[in-house]
Amino acid sequence: MTHKPIRKAVFPVAGLGTRFLPATKAIPKEMLPVVDRPLIQYAVDEAREAGIEQMIFVTGRGKSAIEDHFDIAYELERTMTDRGKDISVLEPTRLGPGNCAYVRQQEPMGLGHAIWCARDIVGDEPFAIFLPDEFMHGSPGCMAQMVAEYNRVGGNLLSVLEVPHEQVSSYGVIDPGLAQGKLTEVKGLVEKPKIEAAPSNLIISGRYILQPEVMRVLEHQGKGAGGEIQLTDAMAQMIGNQPFHAVTFDGARYDCGSKTGYIEANLAVALSRPDMADEVRAMAQRLVG
Repeated sequence: MTHKPIRKAVFPVAGLGTRFLPATKAIPKEMLPVVDRPLIQYAVDEAREAGIEQMIFVTGRGKSAIEDHFDIAYELERTMTDRGKDISVLEPTRLGPGNCAYVRQQEPMGLGHAIWCARDIVGDEPFAIFLPDEFMHGSPGCMAQMVAEYNRVGGNLLSVLEVPHEQVSSYGVIDPGLAQGKLTEVKGLVEKPKIEAAPSNLIISGRYILQPEVMRVLEHQGKGAGGEIQLTDAMAQMIGNQPFHAVTFDGARYDCGSKTGYIEANLAVALSRPDMADEVRAMAQRLVG
């Protein structure tokens, strides 16, 4: 059975990044670097690896640096070329004409509202969602793993990770059904359950493939937790009406919305790179010792 391909991805990047103030006073949190690439670049690279063609950024005030990052920097490239420097390092930052779109979320009304702001660009197609501060580190990338499963079963998919049971109350958790390999049927979603009431220890981890019908649900979605329009509430309404599965990501997740998670991501990426792993490992051992 063939399914409509996943050609578009939505990146909700309108958040204020208050947990990283004052660093994020003038710089979007999505532009904070993990070693030498900003968080948003990792997410876009993950999307490209999965075969996604169009990147849709839902931005807010003060986010113009994201647009500049994915544009051509004529002056920089000319200066580097004149000085004999290699500009191939900038190649991943270029998004071709028509391959990126920007839409403004004027008010901070929640993740569901941010996704709904992209409805006209998404159109009547299934689409991916990336939360860039959920840094997913693995090969193949998280979305490539999800697209492979989507091509088999279609419908809606969430990325999940297994965590210790004592941590489940900090996350959204799935109520699992039949499991086959890394694919698990989703019977329900529970936001930050009590440990004793959690239906599983599989947490939702910042990557989604959703059918366009979610936009119609979001259009009439009332405010939920925190007085915001929640994507989780809209997805919960779709369960039972459309196929819904979770894909257990084979890789590591770092919460770059927290300072300690961000530092951990930098260390993990540095240790995975042959050009710096030995030096960083020795440095870490000196600091810890």
